[in-house]
Amino acid sequence: MSKFKKEEIGTINGVSKVFLHDLLELTCCEISVNSMSAGEKLPFNHRHKQNEEVYIFIKGEGAMTIDNEVIKVKEGSCIKILAEASRTMEAKTDLQYICIQAKSNSLEQFGLADTELC
Repeated sequence: MSKFKKEEIGTINGVSKVFLHDLLELTCCEISVNSMSAGEKLPFNHRHKQNEEVYIFIKGEGAMTIDNEVIKVKEGSCIKILAEASRTMEAKTDLQYICIQAKSNSLEQFGLADTELC
C-alpha cells in the first residue's frame, strides 16, 4: 500500500464543487474545491452537526451570511465557522475558494508538535 495518493481535478475554473474525501480517501477531514460565477448565490442556508468549516478564498469577491450577519470576502480572506452557525454565500465576481471541514475540538497535534525528523 502506498503512503500517498495523488489525483487530478483540473483547473479550479472548470469546477463548481469537487469533494476530495472520496477522491483521496481522506480519514481526518473533508475538503472541497469550489468556484462560483459572478452573481451566483447558494440556494440554501446550512449548518453542520459536528464539523466546523474553514473557508479560504483564493480569487474574487463575495459575501457570506453567517447567522444573519453579512461578511464581505475576497482573495486572501479566511473564515472559520462553528458547526452550529447558519451559513450561505454569494459571489460578487467570479469566486474561488477551498472549504475544509473537520470535527470541532478534534485536533490533538499540529505544526512542530506533530513533526518527526527522519
